[in-house]
Amino acid sequence: MRKIQKTLRKCLKILDLKPKILFACCLQDLFVFLGIIFFTGLLVILINLQSFAVYKDISQDTSHSLPYSFNIFNIAIANPINNASTNHKVHISHQVNKINLPTAKTHPLPEILQQWEDKSNSGDYFDQVQETRVGYLVWSNFPVKIYIEAPTNINQNQAEIWVKTVSRTVEEWNTYLPLQLVNTGELADIKIIRKAPPLQGNPPRARSAQTTYDIYTKKNILSHRFTILLSPTQTGEYLIAASRHELGHALGIWGHSPLVSDVLYFSQVRKPPLISTRDVNTLKKVYKQPTKLGWQVE
Repeated sequence: MRKIQKTLRKCLKILDLKPKILFACCLQDLFVFLGIIFFTGLLVILINLQSFAVYKDISQDTSHSLPYSFNIFNIAIANPINNASTNHKVHISHQVNKINLPTAKTHPLPEILQQWEDKSNSGDYFDQVQETRVGYLVWSNFPVKIYIEAPTNINQNQAEIWVKTVSRTVEEWNTYLPLQLVNTGELADIKIIRKAPPLQGNPPRARSAQTTYDIYTKKNILSHRFTILLSPTQTGEYLIAASRHELGHALGIWGHSPLVSDVLYFSQVRKPPLISTRDVNTLKKVYKQPTKLGWQVE
């Protein structure tokens, strides 16, 4: 009987302690849970701060985050043509650092731009145009020679259609600057090639087009030349829009418009616009700016 009583007392003690034990366990779990929430929240805040800092840094270079990429160049003092489409990092030749670049001066306006008048006062987006190390990317030797490379990885009929389509955009810009199609890339100031631009970003993503340029000397004159890559995925009106846009860059508009109605709008649109009054106003203003291009190297 006494043994039974002792056993009962022990059981009552255990039952008396059990709520306290349960409470302690729950309290411990609560602290662990709150700790996880706190550190998770802190981690989220730190990640967001880091992302914001990276975004601010990238946002200063809009060319690397847009479907139209154009801000890649090579500088080299050499007469052989460099393939800008295979070198996508800024490269400053050691020889360039050895020479004195010309003083930036203005060239006479091409006659067509001299005669251009905007009677509608549409304005421009010149404030979006970037000045480069050599000044504004204007041409001074006209007509600007353009070579459209016939694609070889599609049938002849498709290749002819592609060249003809791209040629339309050359004709459009020829209304405002003297341009000339040539039959060989060696003579060209601007080469247009049907080729996918390199993937860009992290994760990598495809782009519709890319424009790059080289700086070089020709007969002791500081010169430049462009290479335009148009993605094979671009067809019809989108091919025309991409070519029209990239040619605008290659002719000197080294920036993007904030208005969807301009050819140099920073992204592709469902209904691509024709060359606008604002596009031409911007082009004319660019050609009034000083540049080191087209002048003799000192």
